[in-house]
Amino acid sequence: MQHRLLLEGLLLFLSNVPGGAAAACRLQDLSVHGFTSEGDIVIAGLFPLHFPKMAPGFSFQAPPRRPPWETFRLWAYRWLQTFQLAIKEINEDPGLLPNVTLGFAILDSGESAHSVLEGVTWLLSGRESSVPSYQCSSPRPLAGVIGDASSSMSIPVARMLGLYRYPQISYFATLPLLSDRSQFPSFFRTIPSDEFQHRGLARLVIHFGWTWIGIIAVEDDYGRLGSQNLKKKIEEAGGCVAFLEFFPATFSEGRTRRIIEVIRTSSAKAILVFSFDSYVMPVLVEASRQNITGKVWVATEAWSMASSLTEMNLQNTLEGTIGFAIRRGEIPGLNTFLTAIHPSSSPMDVFIKEFWGLTFDCLWPSPFEDWELENNDSTPTKQLCTGAENLKTVHTPYTDPEEIRITYNVHTAVYALAHALHDLSSCQPGEGPFGNRACAQRNNFELWQLLYYLERVHFRKGGEEHFFDALGNPPAVYDIVNWQQIGGGKMAFVTVGRFEAAAPPGQDLILNHSAIVWNGGSRQVPRSVCSESCPSGHRRAARPGQPLCCFDCLACSAGEIANNTDSSECSICPEEFWSNEKKNKCIPKLTEFLSFGEPLGAALAAFTSGFAILLILVSILFVKYHNTPIVKANNRYLSYLLLLALLLSILCSLLFIGRPEGFSCLLRQVTFGLVFTFCVSCVLAKTIVVVVAFKATQPSSNLKKWAMEKLPNKIIFISLMPQFLVCLVWLSRSPPFPEKNMASQPGKVTIECNEGSSTAFWCMLGYMGFLAVVSFVLAFLARKLPASFNEASSITFSMLIFISVWTSFLPAYRSTRGKYMVATEIFAILASCSALLVCLFFPKCYIILLKPKRNTKEHLLRKLTHGNEK
Repeated sequence: MQHRLLLEGLLLFLSNVPGGAAAACRLQDLSVHGFTSEGDIVIAGLFPLHFPKMAPGFSFQAPPRRPPWETFRLWAYRWLQTFQLAIKEINEDPGLLPNVTLGFAILDSGESAHSVLEGVTWLLSGRESSVPSYQCSSPRPLAGVIGDASSSMSIPVARMLGLYRYPQISYFATLPLLSDRSQFPSFFRTIPSDEFQHRGLARLVIHFGWTWIGIIAVEDDYGRLGSQNLKKKIEEAGGCVAFLEFFPATFSEGRTRRIIEVIRTSSAKAILVFSFDSYVMPVLVEASRQNITGKVWVATEAWSMASSLTEMNLQNTLEGTIGFAIRRGEIPGLNTFLTAIHPSSSPMDVFIKEFWGLTFDCLWPSPFEDWELENNDSTPTKQLCTGAENLKTVHTPYTDPEEIRITYNVHTAVYALAHALHDLSSCQPGEGPFGNRACAQRNNFELWQLLYYLERVHFRKGGEEHFFDALGNPPAVYDIVNWQQIGGGKMAFVTVGRFEAAAPPGQDLILNHSAIVWNGGSRQVPRSVCSESCPSGHRRAARPGQPLCCFDCLACSAGEIANNTDSSECSICPEEFWSNEKKNKCIPKLTEFLSFGEPLGAALAAFTSGFAILLILVSILFVKYHNTPIVKANNRYLSYLLLLALLLSILCSLLFIGRPEGFSCLLRQVTFGLVFTFCVSCVLAKTIVVVVAFKATQPSSNLKKWAMEKLPNKIIFISLMPQFLVCLVWLSRSPPFPEKNMASQPGKVTIECNEGSSTAFWCMLGYMGFLAVVSFVLAFLARKLPASFNEASSITFSMLIFISVWTSFLPAYRSTRGKYMVATEIFAILASCSALLVCLFFPKCYIILLKPKRNTKEHLLRKLTHGNEK
């Protein structure tokens, strides 16, 4: 309703209807909504001077004699005076619009249906009822409109002005929707679009680590569209919105209490408010009444410099508020101009007496006070205004030098329109930008022609460049202010940083952290998160059904790291690296192989060396007693060969200790296979020789031809050949090679010998097992031969142990990894060799060393005779 009525009033300017002149003619009778000043070209200004409130007992049964205003906005009146100052400066500047006098028409937009209705009536006819056909003077061309302040009031104005291409320059309307050229083709502004502020606010809250944000907004176009866009920007920056609540433009006690309850119970510490100060004031008052502290109120530029809030004893609640503010500019001579006004020198100003009375807390005798007396039971205590009061002696938002922010935008808006008019009037015939290089007529220009120049206006003022982008927006630069207590219950707006949207990423937000004071006087940045940050080494796991900012922290798996806080996922370490204990760094994997320096390798090497020394001692013992019967029995030559084979088998286990290299990998299994086959072949030969020797002595035996001296050598040679061929094919086709095994043990690189051909490896072991089984069977069959010369029982037992060891070795070898696999094979070698040494040679050593009487030929013959008798 109020938007439509305001549009109707502005239609007065757009179409030069007769009512426009009526406004000037009836000025003395209409002193409620605005005033005018004559000029060759007129600029209109819209200013929200009053904030409405329904007075007690007020009804619509009869028209009131005066609107029931709650407050007169001193800062809006400063804007109005700045508007007049700019007009005055331009008219006095011989270099800007020479020979042209600018006039103005000022309207109190009021932001209420009642005030707009009276303002439109004034604009139309100067009477309480509109008379659009009335005209008493020649109309003057309207160059454009400066205003309105709020986005909600600017939108309907811009829609209608855009139909006729009337330039409109707002000084405080920030809604991004107004940048839509398809809907608002003639709208400009000297305040940045909220699109830039939204981006900056999102950067600000994320910069402080606030990822859990509450948003409250006024329930109008500015609040709804702005809060939704801000929510999107925050989520794009990595934050989440804990709640989004709207409060009505008109006070509602129930909704206010509900919003405060949401704020009080929410874990969000940062509350972003999208509203003008007059709308959000009841919410902040209720928050202070309920003693809600510890919250950070994040302000948009619409209320970040609201001195009206600092005067309401809300310090405990609002201390630490931080927000964006319009950049502060300098207007030379402004303070002198503001303090020089006086009711006697400004008879056309219908608002000056009200301003004067509010500033000096006095009353002017006028019909307005009659309405107050009629609607107020109390007797007025204010003194009458004398006109002798001095504005230089008071400090109010009207004269506050820190408030030169939106004021500067008003001043800039007037100058922007004036420079566009100057560029239009400076056009030289034949050099114009329009068809046939024509220029616009200075006193009879088309509105679209003025828009052409306004879109391209570029001028310097206050040491800064001023221009509009393609969407009618100025350069986006904001100050960041912090509300701090300065004693005496007063608050100060301290500039603590700057945001410049056009700056490179990372340089757009500049903050002086040491200058910021938070709620309660703290210097520590408050925390506002749904879940505490996940430390390095952990990843975030979203909670089902909750925003992304609400998560659990899960430790990274082995081999994965997260070297930043709040990592969304863990990274897998490169192949040769592994995660450290804290899972925040990839470190080289431990290199593992069976080395001589570690306890296991050293123990096996020591045992091997001791075993080899023992074998050497046994060999020396046998050589020393070379001619004794116990050594000569059962082919001493084979005994020497077997001792040599055992020694080589024992020593080949040392090849398995140490870092696997190409050559050592080639030698390991092949050497082991051949030497061990040689060892088992000697046992087999020894067994066969025993059997042949005794069987050949029988009269009917056919084994006499086999009882030859070279039989053992042939047996050993024949037994070795298959194994030799297997090893030869193995080395030629798929030889063993060293490799780094990354998968066998987590966190370790196992350096091992790849067998190359597993078939060849198992064939080698299988063939040794075959020889061992043959030896075992033959020895078992020969166990009843004469005891003095018979080693069959010892061979049987040794082969039984040998087979048991290697049978157990197979599953153990397959189930172990890394160095323990190698250690298993070494143990099998040592165990099987120990069985042969103990079973075949220790009994003879026992006789040689401890029972020398049994080491005689007579004793052996006697045992042989007794054995045959049995």
